[in-house]
Amino acid sequence: MPVKVRYGVIGCGMMGQEHLRNIALLPDTEVTAIFEPDPAMARAAAELAPGAEFASSVDELLDVEALDCLLIASPNHCHLPQMEEIRKKRPLPLLVEKPLFTDPRDLAELETFRAGYPAPVWVAMEYRYMPPIAALIERADEVTGGVRMLTIREHRFPFLHKVGAWNRFNRYSGGTFVEKCCHFFDLMRLIMKCEPVRVMASAGQDANHKDEIYDGEQPDVLDNGYVIVEFENGARAMLELCMFAEGSRYQEEVSAVGPQGKVEAFVPGPGRFWPEDLGDPPVPMLVVSPRSPKGPRQIDIPVDPAILEAGDHNGSTYYQHAGFAAVVRGEKDLPDVTLEDGSRAVEMGLAAQQSARTGQAVPMATKSLSSVAC
Repeated sequence: MPVKVRYGVIGCGMMGQEHLRNIALLPDTEVTAIFEPDPAMARAAAELAPGAEFASSVDELLDVEALDCLLIASPNHCHLPQMEEIRKKRPLPLLVEKPLFTDPRDLAELETFRAGYPAPVWVAMEYRYMPPIAALIERADEVTGGVRMLTIREHRFPFLHKVGAWNRFNRYSGGTFVEKCCHFFDLMRLIMKCEPVRVMASAGQDANHKDEIYDGEQPDVLDNGYVIVEFENGARAMLELCMFAEGSRYQEEVSAVGPQGKVEAFVPGPGRFWPEDLGDPPVPMLVVSPRSPKGPRQIDIPVDPAILEAGDHNGSTYYQHAGFAAVVRGEKDLPDVTLEDGSRAVEMGLAAQQSARTGQAVPMATKSLSSVAC
């Protein structure tokens, strides 16, 4: 494989531009071609990747010869159709943003894609790579003696404005528990090393977007809720989401507990949202709390300021791209986040959406994966 990794990028809205900034920080990478249909987003992308060629369609982008890999960062409901178009014409190594799909009826199409795609596919799950969360994942079993309870809290700002307001409607985004929270369901499976068997949720739309109207429609996305997930090994995980809590010191708090102790990760929100009059933004940290001898220990986990400045995800997008570029070069055998991982996270999100809507627990079909053993 070439030393320089040349990207073709599909979609350069807010998240796509974060990808462009982080690709620019990596050695021996460049963005060669971009497809972005919105003129304002295309202009912003051109400033971040001035050497890139702009295509008028996915098909035209795939005609650009000087490509080694592809990145999909388009609106959620576009991902699977674009993946299929790539499969049929030019199946290069692919990094595709979460969620892989938005509707249960998409699963059959995803299976067709998976069976016929010959190149590596990495699903973008940035939260795995946030330094304090990565540290928690690495130390969870050692500190806890085996995780039995996992709690993930995200207290954050409302959905930001996206092109066409696609993130305001379930039919385009998959719903809040898919769009926002498949990250957290992915973390649950990764930390538990096990498959979910039942999902229960209670949620609502209580504060956000209620005074917004788009083409005569009011947004229908949830803005808060609880989700409990039971796993095959009897362990449990809970998600607490609130999207009108941007006044919080930390945006994400993750707590893993087992018979030997507890380990927690604390992640601040985007630095650009931290008020200057409050001084420096909070520093990410890990807290290790053994049961015996009792004595919580705080470990600060600062992030390189240049990497932190390149996005809203605590530096994780940079580390994710470093891993993906290694796969493209042949220096790393397999993607960290597989199509199976991406699919299961969405299935858990869809189950949470269903449970919140019906008030009933939703059973999950279990699968035996080589990478997941309870």
